[in-house]
Amino acid sequence: MKKIRAAVIGVGYLGKFHAEKYAGMDNVDLVGVVDTDEAIVKETAAKLNTSPYTDYKQLIGNVDAVSIVVPTPAHAEVAMNCLENNIDVLIEKPITTTIEEADALIKKAEEKKLIIQVGHLERFNPAVVALKDIVKKPMFIESNRISIYKDRGTEVNVVLDLMIHDIDIISSFVQSNLDSIHASGTPVISSHVDIANARLEFDTGCVANVTASRISMKNERKIRLFQNDAYISVDFTTHDITIIRRDENITGGLIPGMDIQRMRFARADALDDELRSFIKSVETRERPVVTGKMGRDALKIALNIMTQIRDRLDREFDE
Repeated sequence: MKKIRAAVIGVGYLGKFHAEKYAGMDNVDLVGVVDTDEAIVKETAAKLNTSPYTDYKQLIGNVDAVSIVVPTPAHAEVAMNCLENNIDVLIEKPITTTIEEADALIKKAEEKKLIIQVGHLERFNPAVVALKDIVKKPMFIESNRISIYKDRGTEVNVVLDLMIHDIDIISSFVQSNLDSIHASGTPVISSHVDIANARLEFDTGCVANVTASRISMKNERKIRLFQNDAYISVDFTTHDITIIRRDENITGGLIPGMDIQRMRFARADALDDELRSFIKSVETRERPVVTGKMGRDALKIALNIMTQIRDRLDREFDE
């Protein structure tokens, strides 16, 4: 079978991992890696036995699919050039900086029948995959994604850096239009918002309370979901899932009348699963797990949250 010719545009911290994964796939030929930092791109290319480029346009005509792992402000330009030249793209999250940019990419991909997959990595987390057939019409969701401070990623606000993961997961579970948003947040260490909370209310009546912080003393990634027949709790750090369901046959136990099931999901390589899923879409032309529209919808919610936070901070400053 003919191999997919792939490349990675941007081989900083995350892009290097993309390149390593492609290099390890039997059905992929990693034809090149691209970065404006000549030293880094040469080092990465030598390690993976591929070709280094400092201009991604040099790849045009020699590649079928690319991972775009450049800074977010460059996503739209790089992705559009690739799509215009019939190249399928995986774009790291967030898809773009504006809704208008995202819409333009989606329209171009539809016109040319090309693949856009957005790098919402948590969709490939084994816990999220395991919950796909368990979560049905949740009515209340609480998520917490807090981390110890790191310099990496602080060039953007915490909503686009961390919270957008949970926005995407929650949207995939609820599958309903968003009715209203109530948000607050503030910068603490960086010049951007470092901690944020948002209350999302959906047309179904579901309410999601979402918190993200990158100034914590510990790392914590948890999500709790309440629905008509169950309470579901996931700890992404300890890899534990707890599911509590009503069962009238149970008279004893911790909660009478409730069946408590605990399981531990296996560790997995979510990035490898994500990239293999992308390559499969490129091969089969099937819709990717995270489409351009899904990435666009998550971005729209994130931008609305940030607008509310900025407005609130401006009012406080004026006072």
